[in-house]
Amino acid sequence: MEKEIIKTDKAAQPVGPYNQAIKANGILYVSGQIPLDPETGELLKGDVQEQTKMVMKNMGAILEAAGMDFSNVIKCSIFISDMNDFPKINEIYASYFKGEPPARETVQVCALPKFVDVEISCIAG
Repeated sequence: MEKEIIKTDKAAQPVGPYNQAIKANGILYVSGQIPLDPETGELLKGDVQEQTKMVMKNMGAILEAAGMDFSNVIKCSIFISDMNDFPKINEIYASYFKGEPPARETVQVCALPKFVDVEISCIAG
């Protein structure tokens, strides 16, 4: 199986031993994105909607680096620290998908990397 490492300076850099995304057999696997500002490397402070916008911006930059966009997304996984934030996150998330949205799951977890409020990963093809 041939795989291609996808990297871009327009999205947050990994905070551990992983790549932003890997493309294998025409399918793109985007690692979980958190609200890190790609220009400063700092966590975005602010409400969960602003954090979600940064997460989606990072994901969009990675999709673009792979020659794709949000219309190519097949599935997303959303991890949140408080299910009460789900409507706010969902509002921002939905605005990135025109037409039919991808499959997804949303789960509440007790903690996320750097103790952020939201992390989103996706698969695109």
